Order: sequence, then structure tokens, then C-alpha cells
Amino acid sequence: MITGFSKASLYIILVIVFAAWVMDGLVDDWGRLSGSGENLIIFFQESLWPPNWSVIEPQAYPVCTAYPIIDFTCSTAWIGMVETLKIAFVSTVLGTIISLPIGILAARNLNSKPASYIARFILAAARSLPSIIWAIFFVILVGFGPLSGVLAMTIYTVGYLGKLQYESIEGMSSIPLEAASSMGLSKLETAIGVVIPEQANHLISQAIFMFEYNVRHGTVIGIVGAGGIGYYINLYLRFLQYDKVIAYLIIIFAVVLLIDFLSIYARSFFSEESDVNRPSWWSILLPADLATKLAGNRQQ
Repeated sequence: MITGFSKASLYIILVIVFAAWVMDGLVDDWGRLSGSGENLIIFFQESLWPPNWSVIEPQAYPVCTAYPIIDFTCSTAWIGMVETLKIAFVSTVLGTIISLPIGILAARNLNSKPASYIARFILAAARSLPSIIWAIFFVILVGFGPLSGVLAMTIYTVGYLGKLQYESIEGMSSIPLEAASSMGLSKLETAIGVVIPEQANHLISQAIFMFEYNVRHGTVIGIVGAGGIGYYINLYLRFLQYDKVIAYLIIIFAVVLLIDFLSIYARSFFSEESDVNRPSWWSILLPADLATKLAGNRQQ
């Protein structure tokens, strides 16, 4: 007799076997992997390491007028990373404003099926293409620069965030909606007076997550000329200056890691679980056991 657990295990094994079979069909020659490790080591030693940290030095032109201690703010790394953060922030704000009414319209517990399907179609169309494809499209339309990046990331944010929003709204309790209906509130009044206040924590948390997501993907769209640090990465890739590219990648990794930590902490302020304490910085940066010990020592 096959138990539920053994059935689940069997399904997982079948999925893994099927994935391996599909992968085997995609690869025509597995022998090409034989020298990949050695090639990576040679490439790393000869081209990538050590990183060329001249990317954080001030540019020769225009002349940097900042104090020597903060002259790194005139470097391409700083300028590109700040521009990436600006693109991510603006596109997140605009995307949230646009996606919220569409997400409410897409929720089946608030609107009729035709209206819901039309709204879902719009959201699906917005997220059907990755942000870099949208960036190429807007570069063709409006030219190179951060404006193309903002438009591209905004469109993708609308599609991605709108889906999260309507799924969150559909998962809310039906009691407040039934109470609003019995009071004779219109759909617009229900959305503004009931749904948004009830789901405010989830909506804010999703917007913070979307900003974090946009920062990561905003580093890529510059490769096609849509602004941000990706522009400089693409520039040095063309000139085969991989030591500068790895320096940019390390900076991106550090910034994204910092934003991840800040995002975790910020989203904890909007948790509805009353029995879950807001995490400390130690619990975010360190393993749970070590964080608990440090917290206990500080209290003593």
C-alpha cells in the first residue's frame, strides 16, 4: 500500500528523472564540460583577479568638486549605482500607483469575471516580457538613458506587483466584504474603505519587495543603454577589461546584499503576526542560534 508520503516521494523522483531526461536532450555533447573548471580558473587568475578598483576613483572629466574624503562620489561606480537605485525607486513608486487599481479590478471576489479577466490580461501582458526586453523597446522609442529604464521597469513592476496584489486581495477574509455589501457600499467604496486598509500591510510589504527586486534587475537594463551601472559594465566588457567588470560586480553584490537586509527589516514592521517579534539586526545578519546568544548577552 502506497502512503501519502511515499506518493509524494514518487512524484518528486519522477519529476527529477523527467527533468534529467529533458536536460539530456538539450545538451548535445557533455564532453564540453570536461575542461570548464580549468578554463574558469585560468580566466579568473588572468583576467578577473585582482579587481581594478580604479572604478571608484573620481573621473578625469568632468572635474570633481567634492571634498577629497568623498571624491568617490564622482566615480563611475557611484554614479552608476546611484542612478540604478533612482531608477528602481521611481519605477517602484509609479508601478505601485498604477498596479493597485488594476490589481483590485483583477480580484474575483470584488468584481465580475469579465472585468477580472480583462485586468488579468493587462497584468499578464505587462509581465510577459522581462524588463530587459522592455528596456530595448523603450530605448528604441525614447533613446538611451534612465528614462527608458524607468519606463521599462515601471511596466514590468505593474505586471509583477499587480499579480501579487490581486492574489493577496483574493486571499483576504470574506467577512469584511460581506459587511461592506450589507451596508450598501459600492465597489469603489469597498475597495477604498475596506480592502486597502485590510490589506495595507501586505501591499506595503509587496512594494518593498518589489523595490528590492527592481534594484537587482536594474543593474542589467543598463547593458542595453537604459541607464544605471549596467552601462559601464557593458562598456568595459566591450574593451575586455574584465578586472573592472568584476569590481563593478562586487560593488553590486554588496549593495544588493545591504538592500536585502534592509528590506527584511523594513518588511518586519508590516507583519500582522502579533506573536512574532520584529527581528533584530543580529537575527538578520547572523545565524539564529548565534543571534539569540548575542541578544541574551546584551540584555544581561
